[in-house]
Amino acid sequence: MRDLAYLKLLSREYPTVRAATSEIINLMAICGLPKGTEYFFSDLHGEYEAFVHLLRSSSGIIREKIRETFGHLIPEEEEVQLANLIYYPDRNLGKIRKTGLFTEDFQKITIYRLVQICKVVSSKYTRSKVRKKMPREFAYVIDELLHVDYNDDNKRIYYSEIIHSIIDNSVADKFIVALCELIQNLTIDNLHIIGDIFDRGPRADIIMDELMHFHDVDIQWGNHDISWMGAATGNLACICNVLRIAISYNSFDVLEDGYGINLRPLSMFAAKVYRDDPCERFVPHILDENVYDAVDPGLAAKMHKAIAVIQFKVEGAIIKRHPEYGMADRILLEAVDFEKGTVTVEGKEYPMLDRNFPTVDPANPLELTDGEKELLKTLKASFRHSGRLHKHVKFLYSHGAIYKCYNSNLLYHGCIPMKADGNFDSVMAGNAIYSGRSLMDYFNYQVQNAYFMPEGSVEKQWAMDLMWYLWCGSKSPVFGKDKMTTFEHYFIADKKTHKETLNPYYKLSVQEEFCDRILEEFDLPAKGSHIINGHVPVKMKDGETPVKAGGKLFIIDGGLSKAYQATTGIAGYTLIYNSNHLALAEHMPFDPNKESSPRVSVVEKMQSRVMVADTDKGRELAGQIADLKELVAAYREGTLKERVE
Repeated sequence: MRDLAYLKLLSREYPTVRAATSEIINLMAICGLPKGTEYFFSDLHGEYEAFVHLLRSSSGIIREKIRETFGHLIPEEEEVQLANLIYYPDRNLGKIRKTGLFTEDFQKITIYRLVQICKVVSSKYTRSKVRKKMPREFAYVIDELLHVDYNDDNKRIYYSEIIHSIIDNSVADKFIVALCELIQNLTIDNLHIIGDIFDRGPRADIIMDELMHFHDVDIQWGNHDISWMGAATGNLACICNVLRIAISYNSFDVLEDGYGINLRPLSMFAAKVYRDDPCERFVPHILDENVYDAVDPGLAAKMHKAIAVIQFKVEGAIIKRHPEYGMADRILLEAVDFEKGTVTVEGKEYPMLDRNFPTVDPANPLELTDGEKELLKTLKASFRHSGRLHKHVKFLYSHGAIYKCYNSNLLYHGCIPMKADGNFDSVMAGNAIYSGRSLMDYFNYQVQNAYFMPEGSVEKQWAMDLMWYLWCGSKSPVFGKDKMTTFEHYFIADKKTHKETLNPYYKLSVQEEFCDRILEEFDLPAKGSHIINGHVPVKMKDGETPVKAGGKLFIIDGGLSKAYQATTGIAGYTLIYNSNHLALAEHMPFDPNKESSPRVSVVEKMQSRVMVADTDKGRELAGQIADLKELVAAYREGTLKERVE
């Protein structure tokens, strides 16, 4: 029973019995509709072209709708042309105009076909919801065209007059674009990004722009996202880390053109300090060419080494500030014998592949030189004052979290830290011990503190350091390994030292009963619920499958990043959850000059069609309906007076 004060507030929006009952009818009707389609993507890693294509094509579902609607009427070539028009309307209309094919017949046929596809993808929504998604200038016209009765001669004439008027007034191109964007908008109802938007690929900033324009999106942070968020707070180790990874993958465009990070001080420092050093261990992987900021590979290698050495120093300082992290053995600069050119890791001595460290004092390896201190000061200022970076980071905060429970699915990027015996691993902070869900909540709280606590406060500094721990700490749910062997990869030939052991979670979670235990920890029913992860690439070419634990667990990192495609054998997965089933779309490497439809396979059929009433939104609407019924009762009993004007 709601209190009277709440009902009075509610009465401002619904001042009469008629207004309240009308809304009850509307909400109950919505609950009777099929649930909207949810899309799950993971590990985008800056691959903006591939991701934008998947998003606009709804991972091949729009192509499927075209085939279902027109497959027996139009040739496949025209199906492909229509699909590409829907995905990239402005670009393709420009090409059509140049070839002189933008004729009146083309405009009429295209508008008709787009309206038919729009009818199909809008069929599961209320008319009012569809109208809200329409561009304002064309909302009335589109609404009329979607509800034309072709069996009525008068309506058929009316339809023809609308089309003729659109063409006659030279707005057909704008109208076609509006229809294409509406189709894209209606095909995906909810978008879930299961972490790692950043690093390796060329332009994570363009992906962020695309996500910010999407109507309903949530993000479960990955460790690469956390690293960029930490850099935005001013954490020096995170700043060095995002620079090191970007340079190592030749991603200068995202730094300078994307976020306005001034790399000139770093390039000048590196060119001077490593002038005669070829820095062969630091030559970048060139998976993509820079468009705006081409950097000579030789200079890039010097910049790469310079920022890596600084990173090892500032990481060592964080570890010394926080003995509770248990990472003292990861201060490997202090384990180097600079005279012998060796490093000792886990009690064993290894020869160093690179022995030139002009900025390292063997007596105090973690001490920054004056030049390094000045460089870090400049780089920190660049990150702290990047308006576009902070715009994107604030979006990550407002739409993101460590985990999310939604429609009986548990979403998180990496893992729930576990012990080998199957119990949840724990972290002690202050006088409290956190494990399982409480540990996820604790990390989520500290991520917020790192950005939003007052500058200079002890709480903020503590949380900022924890951002780096989340990047690579052994109990980090977004990292999920015992250690990060970056130093060993650079300096030790023996590949045994490169091994990073996965958290026990990854072996345990393939068992159905273990997944049930995790779901119960997050107050989700074992029956009908799923865990959806990313982070660990699924090696399909080696026979691995993304579906585990009897269908309870989905790991959907299939290698959208070019860096992983040789390992996985494909270019990523999309998990699609509609009212009838769960399906996996399996993608091939993206080629902008080639039409490639994914292979979509149904992995679980729903026992009965899932309606809005069965979802989290439906339960929210049920609460609103109950409140409105109480309001109606209060009006009828005279507890509240209607405001009749």
